Amino acid sequence: MLDRILNAQRSIEQACERVGREITIMEVCGTHTVSIFRSGIRSTLPSSLKLLSGPGCPVCVTDQGYIDVVLGLAQRDDCMIATYGDMIRVPGQAGSLETCASKANVKVVLSSTDALQLAREHADKTVVFVAVGFETTAPATAVAVKEAAIEGIENFCILGGHKLVLPAMRALLGGMNDRVDAFLCPGHVSVIIGFGAFAEIVTDYGRPCVVAGFEPVQIIEALAEICRQLADGRAELKSIYGAVVTEKGNTAAQNIIAECFEPADGYWRGLGKIDQSTLVLREPYRQFDAFARFGLEDRPGEPIKGCRCGEVLCGLIEPRQCALFGEGCTPEKPVGPCMVSSEGTCAAWYKYGRRS
Repeated sequence: MLDRILNAQRSIEQACERVGREITIMEVCGTHTVSIFRSGIRSTLPSSLKLLSGPGCPVCVTDQGYIDVVLGLAQRDDCMIATYGDMIRVPGQAGSLETCASKANVKVVLSSTDALQLAREHADKTVVFVAVGFETTAPATAVAVKEAAIEGIENFCILGGHKLVLPAMRALLGGMNDRVDAFLCPGHVSVIIGFGAFAEIVTDYGRPCVVAGFEPVQIIEALAEICRQLADGRAELKSIYGAVVTEKGNTAAQNIIAECFEPADGYWRGLGKIDQSTLVLREPYRQFDAFARFGLEDRPGEPIKGCRCGEVLCGLIEPRQCALFGEGCTPEKPVGPCMVSSEGTCAAWYKYGRRS
């Protein structure tokens, strides 16, 4: 393994010398961001190779307006909020689910089926599942919705916030941050959609895309592959995560997503409104849509004053360029979601990168 790492490092150095300018590679997945920091990969790279963290944390990219809708529902006596743990501490304009937990029923769940079980056990409440995530978690949400429909569990609904990765990448290259030279593509999402899905980024924008796992050796080999392509003037799609990711992905998962959801325009933190980037329930399952059930509108919210998470998610700034980072905003007292989530860029910088 050491030989593989050393060979990759040499390949990166040689390729960067051949390119002769700064290379910018964006890792789209939050798990990659954390692994890169934790393993110290950044410290081994040439100064001309810059890694940017992109919109790969599902909690972080969730727009402020969505967060505030969740907090509003949490204040209702007839609702029980079921959410993954990372969402508990994300600040809204009026606190967080953690701070309002004493005023409402807020339950942390490990899965969408756990949320459905809460609905079975609490017939006097409407259980609202906070359905955030990328294509990775959307199939599980679809399963819960289908089960609710089959069993006739009318007191269950989801607040749909699932996002699609490819529209965000296109939005970045379409003008938000077109200085990105290449992408280290997400491993988890690729399991579902297949590495072939990223071919459109290579074809339409001429950017190398390489899918990798999360072990340091795979990450650094993926970076070496990208650098070689850039040095050769090539843009190709590669996957070095063959043990897990196939070209076409998980067709069963894709089918259940397509059965229950359809793409719609949606709001992202930092990226704004992106066409066909958010999953909403199809008509046969619309009764389980919390937006429709409670007459709510999905609209953009106002960012919390001073928080620059949106710029961090677009790779426009590093966390340390935010005036709140490490001072007014810490993991203990977060101002923005990038400091809350375990996959958040600011949290990773705070834990691993402050001294550098």
